[in-house]
Amino acid sequence: MTNMDSHEIQVACFRLGEDLYAADIMRIKEIIRLQKLANLPKSPAFVEGVLNLRGTVIPVIDLRKRFDIPAAPQGRDTRLLIVSMGRQILGLVVDEVTEVLSVPVKDIKPAPQVAKGVGAEYLVGVCLVKDSLIMLLNLDRILSDRESDELDRMNVARS
Repeated sequence: MTNMDSHEIQVACFRLGEDLYAADIMRIKEIIRLQKLANLPKSPAFVEGVLNLRGTVIPVIDLRKRFDIPAAPQGRDTRLLIVSMGRQILGLVVDEVTEVLSVPVKDIKPAPQVAKGVGAEYLVGVCLVKDSLIMLLNLDRILSDRESDELDRMNVARS
């Protein structure tokens, strides 16, 4: 067994509809309840607005809208993942955060080219944990460079 075989990553698992997703816990700054958001005029449809979190203005993205998953009412389990994406901090709206897991890197398989609901461009890969297929998000691909720059400009205009 090589040293690579023993590597694991910790991921926070969350639901969007019936599907289970995960993101690298090292990229998640915090998980909070959904709060009142301020509108961000002329923003893309998947941008819910902005949040002032302890003096930092954070754009909030609804992952259901981003991935073209049918909308659902936000419930008491709805959460905001505050994540670090390169030079930006973003809030990601998810239906529910379920657990934190350690996933052996060797168990992560490439994302299928036709992933159910979510395009493979948004995924690092998939893995099977306790008979559940978990899709591992590539946080760096949630926004294109152009979208990221656009949100930066909107935030600067707001500040």
